[in-house]
Amino acid sequence: MESERWLEPLPARLQQQFQFLLEVDRLKTVIRGSRITDGSRKENTAEHSWHLALFASTLAEYAIGPIQIDRVVQMLLIHDIVEIDAGDTPLFDDTTPTTQAKLEQVAAERLFGLLPQDQAEYFQALWTEFEAAQTPDAKFGKAVDRLQPILLNHIVGGGTWTDYEVDEDKERQMTHRIADGSPTLWAAAEHVFADAVRCGWLLPAR
Repeated sequence: MESERWLEPLPARLQQQFQFLLEVDRLKTVIRGSRITDGSRKENTAEHSWHLALFASTLAEYAIGPIQIDRVVQMLLIHDIVEIDAGDTPLFDDTTPTTQAKLEQVAAERLFGLLPQDQAEYFQALWTEFEAAQTPDAKFGKAVDRLQPILLNHIVGGGTWTDYEVDEDKERQMTHRIADGSPTLWAAAEHVFADAVRCGWLLPAR
């Protein structure tokens, strides 16, 4: 392509890495449901990923067991890259999970496939590990991924809870995996739920 001609003098590996890095810049255009803390707009997925990396780095002491925080941060920085192709599916959306999972798998193969093979395989494996949420690193990553929107919803006075008329039972059902990665953070989330119900931002259990 004409637009990529400037890359040709560079080593092939560096060309691939630059192409990947420029392609994933598109993550900045994927808009999520959660508002930023001042309530002025919705966050984009790149902002979400950056915020989660900071969540994990700041809250690592509350992980349920020993974790490798560098791996957790890497997972969180790449976990939603697939939304470039597959789009964001809000937690309370009715989109069939199986359909979305297939779209995201295809997206992961394309996007990570832009990288040199060793890095493509490494990032793909990290992404798969995060999605499976069976290792301590992935469980903690999933925990902060679920926790961040809870705090944002509370600070803006409802957010996606009011958008989707979410009740307390539904919220717990969708976020209970926080407990798998951090009982401490789950206890904090329960406190937030109770206060949100008291304030009328989260509907009482039906």
